This record gives sequence, C-alpha cells and structure tokens, in this order.
Amino acid sequence: MTLRTYIVEDNATIRENLISALQELAQVHTVGSAETEDEGKAWLQAYPEQWDLAIVDLFLRQGSGLGVLAACRDRLANQKIVVLSNYATPDVRMRCAQLGVDAVFDKSNEIEALVDFCVAHGATGAQGARERVA
Repeated sequence: MTLRTYIVEDNATIRENLISALQELAQVHTVGSAETEDEGKAWLQAYPEQWDLAIVDLFLRQGSGLGVLAACRDRLANQKIVVLSNYATPDVRMRCAQLGVDAVFDKSNEIEALVDFCVAHGATGAQGARERVA
C-alpha cells in the first residue's frame, strides 16, 4: 500500500531529498508540503482524509511545528504524526509525546528509522479505521 504523506519542512533541499528517499525506500507518496505553520495547519485540517502520515519539522520559516502538531490532535485513528528535527532532545521528545506525536526522529542520524516507521505504517493498512483520535 502506498502511504499518503504530508510534509511540513521549510528547507527545500531537505524536503526534496526526503520526498525522493521516502518514495524510493518506503513506497511513500507525498500528497503535499508546507513551509510554515499556517500552511501546514490549513492543509491538514482542510483535507482530513487525504493523508496517512504527517512529517513535521519543529522550526519553520513562520510559526512552529508544535502548532501543527497541536492542530492535528483530533485526527483519524489510522493517521500518524511524526517529528523530524535537528533538535530531538529529551525535552523536545517529551513535549512531542504530550502533543500526541507517534514518533520523533533526529534528522542527523535517524532517517533510516523514519523509513522503517513508514514501511511499518504502510504495511498495517494506513487507510483502515476511520474513527477519530481524541
């Protein structure tokens, strides 16, 4: 199954490399991307059934990935949200967990773990249940 992924990342080089790597290694189809908190929140909330996974950076050109995460708390049960950040400190990981994030990956050394997460999520039937996460 192809995993429909939305990416919130303001660095174009990182975003494009991530899209290419995930498509090749994990059968991920990127349905869209945003560079700012407002763009990310607007798309994810406007198209609640058009994505299976959101990958969110915390430090954005405008706003913060934390705002995107908070806006996605009421999502479908099968949808996953992960953080991909250069600042995956224990405090950041704890704050992300409080916001309901499914996983946090460090950009510098956990890309393979992100790929593995995508493969596993795609294999579990990303388009399964449609009830909301509370």
